[in-house]
This record gives sequence, structure tokens and C-alpha cells, in this order.
Amino acid sequence: MTADELHVVVEAPDDGVVLIRVRGSLDGWSDPSELVEALEAAAGGGGRLTVADLSRLEFADSTGLHVLLDARHRHTDAGVRLVLAGPLGTEVRRLLDVSGTLGAFTIADTVDAALTC
Repeated sequence: MTADELHVVVEAPDDGVVLIRVRGSLDGWSDPSELVEALEAAAGGGGRLTVADLSRLEFADSTGLHVLLDARHRHTDAGVRLVLAGPLGTEVRRLLDVSGTLGAFTIADTVDAALTC
């Protein structure tokens, strides 16, 4: 995997929680379609909680921000909680902060903490 690649792993235990682990870069150079599809499936899957583990996300730009904001909107419409789990990398946190969207998301320090949100 190169630095520009995005890797997505979906775990769906039987308790209504979907855990989506994201690694690499979520930007204009990577293809976010796998993540978009995973987030859409989680929102429409009838579960109660989606946790997006961004602790291994090295970089994100406006493409990544758009993916996350769209996922938040879809989850809200479906009545499914979306929690971003960290710890968030400096550049990812800065993107959310500078764009004024940090407060638009529920963010937990770890995946375990996100599971109790």
C-alpha cells in the first residue's frame, strides 16, 4: 500500500454496530468509493451505530471532508448514530477544525469509547 492508497475494512458484529476501519489517505488522489459504499451500507443497514475508526487515517483533504459530511447526513436521515473514532491524526483534526466542521461530528478518543457513545 502506498501513502496515497485508501484501505477500508468493515466489521459488523451482530449487535447493530458497524465498525469501519480506515487506513491511508482520504483525498483527491485516493479513490474513496469503497469507503463511501461502506458508509452508505452502514447507514441503510438498519443498525444502531456506525463507528468510523480514523486512527490510522494519515491524511484527508476536502474530498475526505465531503465523504464524512455526506455520511453524517445519510446517517442522520436514517436515524443511525455515526461516531468518528481516533485518536485523530493532526492533519485530520486540523481539516475538521479549519473547515468549522469539528463540532458537526461525534468524536471519540478510541474505538472502545465510540462503542459506548
